[in-house]
Amino acid sequence: MTSKKSWIHSFNTVQENNYDIIIVGGGPAGLTAGLYASRSKMRTLLLERMGCGGQNAITDWIENYPGFPEGINGFELASKFEEQARKFGLEIKTEGVISIESTSQDISGKAVRTENGVYAATAVVIAAGASFKNLNVPGEVELRGKGVSYCATCDAPFFKEKDVAVVGGGNSAVQEAVYITRFAKSVTLIHRRDRLRATAILQEKAKNNPKIRFKLESVVKSIQGGEQVESITTENVKTGAKEDLNVQGVFIFIGHVPNTEFLRDTVKKDDSGYILTDENMQTSLSGVFACGDARKKLLRQVVTACGEGAAAAFAAQEYVEEKRGTAYK
Repeated sequence: MTSKKSWIHSFNTVQENNYDIIIVGGGPAGLTAGLYASRSKMRTLLLERMGCGGQNAITDWIENYPGFPEGINGFELASKFEEQARKFGLEIKTEGVISIESTSQDISGKAVRTENGVYAATAVVIAAGASFKNLNVPGEVELRGKGVSYCATCDAPFFKEKDVAVVGGGNSAVQEAVYITRFAKSVTLIHRRDRLRATAILQEKAKNNPKIRFKLESVVKSIQGGEQVESITTENVKTGAKEDLNVQGVFIFIGHVPNTEFLRDTVKKDDSGYILTDENMQTSLSGVFACGDARKKLLRQVVTACGEGAAAAFAAQEYVEEKRGTAYK
C-alpha cells in the first residue's frame, strides 16, 4: 500500500496535476459547479468514478425542471449539462476518489487521491451524490440482477407482461411504478405507511393507472426465487399478517445513502453520513465545499442540486482568489 508520505511527495512534485478547483462527482450538482468554475477561468477538474449524470442519467422522465414544460429524458438532460460544462473548458476524468487530505502547501492546500494518483487543488467541491438504499432482507443480494432492481429505466423492458412489485412511497417509487406499467402486466406498489409520500400529481397518475394496485402499511420481509425472482413475502406493519405475492421482479426505491464514506472524518457529517455545510456550501474544513445529494438538506431534486452547485463553485472561486491575493475588495 502506498504510504501517505509518498503520495504527498507526488502531490508536491507533479505540477500538471495542480488545479484551482477539483470537483468530486459528475451529477447535476457537480456538472453545474464545473460549468460555473470553468466559466470563471478557474483551472477545474471533475472526477467521476462512473459516467456523468448521476441518478439523473437513469431517470426516465423529468417534468419539473424549469425550461422544459413538456419534460425531458434524464439522460438527455444530463448530456446537455456535460456538453455545456465541457464547452467552457471543464476537464473530466473517470476516476474514483479514495480520500481528500489537507497539506502544508500555501496555495494548493488539498490533496485528492484516486486509484490512479494524486491531484492538488486550492479548493475542493464535493458533489458525490447518493446511492440507492437496500431493503436488507433475505434474497435481495442473491437475486440482484435476477429480478431485483434499483433502476426502472435500466430494467423495466425485461419485464414485459410480467407481474412486478415496487417498494417505496416517495416520488421515485411512484414515478417509476407508472413507468414500469408500459411493460409489465401488473405493478404492486408496497409502502410501509398508510399513505404515499409522493407529490399529489404523481399519486394521481398512479391511482388512475389500471395496472397499479397498492399494498399500504406493508413491508417486504423476504424475496424468493432460484434463477429468477418468483415471489416475495410481505408483512402488515399493524396486524403482523404475512402474505406471499407471486411476482417476477422487485424494484426497490426506499431512499438513498450518501456517497461520503471516502471522506471518513475529513468533514463533519450527520448521523446518516450527509455532509453538514453553511449557507455558502462551506464544510467544516476550510476550502472544501459540498453540494447536491451528499449534503444534508430539505429537498433532493435536480433543480436544487444545480443551485447548490453554482453556489459551491462561486464560494470555491472566492476562496481561491483569496488564497492568491487577487480577491476583489
